[in-house]
Amino acid sequence: MAAPYSEKQWSAIESASADEARVVQEERLREQLAYVGARSEFYREKFAAAGVDPAAVRTVEDLVRLPFTEKQELRESLAAAPPLGAHVAAGPDEIVQIQASSGTTGSPSYVGLTRSDIETWCELGARALYANGFRPGDRLLHAFGMSKGFVGGLPVVQILQHMGIVDIPIGAEAGAERLLRVQADQRPNALIGTPYFLAYLAEQAPSIVGLDARELGVRAISVGGEPGGGLPAVREKLEALWGATSREMLGGTDIACTYWGECEAANGMHFLSPDLMVAELINPDTGEQIAPVEGAQGELVYTALRRQASPLVRFRTRDHVVVTGTDCACGRTGYTVRCIGRTDDMLIVRGINVFPSAIKQLVAELAPVTTGEMRIRADFEGHSTQKPLPLVVEHAAGLPSEKQDELRASLESRIRSALNVKTAVTLVPDGSLKRPDHVKVNLVERVPAQTA
Repeated sequence: MAAPYSEKQWSAIESASADEARVVQEERLREQLAYVGARSEFYREKFAAAGVDPAAVRTVEDLVRLPFTEKQELRESLAAAPPLGAHVAAGPDEIVQIQASSGTTGSPSYVGLTRSDIETWCELGARALYANGFRPGDRLLHAFGMSKGFVGGLPVVQILQHMGIVDIPIGAEAGAERLLRVQADQRPNALIGTPYFLAYLAEQAPSIVGLDARELGVRAISVGGEPGGGLPAVREKLEALWGATSREMLGGTDIACTYWGECEAANGMHFLSPDLMVAELINPDTGEQIAPVEGAQGELVYTALRRQASPLVRFRTRDHVVVTGTDCACGRTGYTVRCIGRTDDMLIVRGINVFPSAIKQLVAELAPVTTGEMRIRADFEGHSTQKPLPLVVEHAAGLPSEKQDELRASLESRIRSALNVKTAVTLVPDGSLKRPDHVKVNLVERVPAQTA
């Protein structure tokens, strides 16, 4: 079990100056690239094909000389050289654990870990969850998925143990009734899971355990696994339902479990670990680097700095973020971001880019006349359509028909004004849309294309 650096921060690096952090980061970057070049067949061939020498990369700015690593390349590497791909950089005798991503198609992406890798994962995660408000000695109900290799399962358990937190690893698969009964019996003061599933749990509490969720003793909530946990309407709903603070974190299997964490300022998730990774912001269309200044938007790209078994260099995450700040009253010096979607989830409506989570926010802001539940019924192939976007929204129970007409018009007008996207809204009664009973909510549902 490790110990926090201070009452506010898990590690001293979180408050290091930009110059101090850069010295450590670039020293470790050079060490990591030398390690990868010596031990990863995948990267030796990749760098040679691109005509670049990793030894020439001395600074973070020099990373632009190196090619990106794409998810599809890793899948191909795994298929060509099982069990861990040609990009594995540690011997079989050094690997002590294999994690699998929660991929939605085909085989998962398998990630090897040495003992040192697990320590690095735990350190990254501890910084994020400590920022979220979890503390040594807390007792936590674990409502992320535990099966299907989802990174929110075992790795989070290991992080919590590293922090000295008692984890109750029930998992989302157990269902709302079991989770809520454990919460009512054990009264853990911390809770972790995906935002929409935790809201669903709270809504079910009165009928399952006879108490409002806010009476069940939760003090702090950490949400992740899908965009939306930082949306003001979603946060306010969670905090009102549970009577607890709700903060967001972000991560992913390929690099680690979680490594961005939101502090009490609630203005986005801090970059917390310049000593353990490089995070670049790029234009997803051109690949050009973007300075992480307030208001900037782009895709996150990562280079791991202390990874042995499955190291990655300039890995494209497809996570699309907006920079919300570059300083903070909490003392952390890493900039903050809000994840607004994934570049591969983005829809294009008559030439306008739109993320489902942006529409979700606008719908949720109209509560209580909406429940906040919505789905995009995509009746087109791919990500692009020239027609109004089909949108199904739940209205509140008992809303009169004349009010429904007003709500429909209001939603279409509101979305068009805010996002410059035309929608065709269909209203359905409260309870019509399936609530999240698993780890993620898919805001886009594919349906057969309409014929003329």
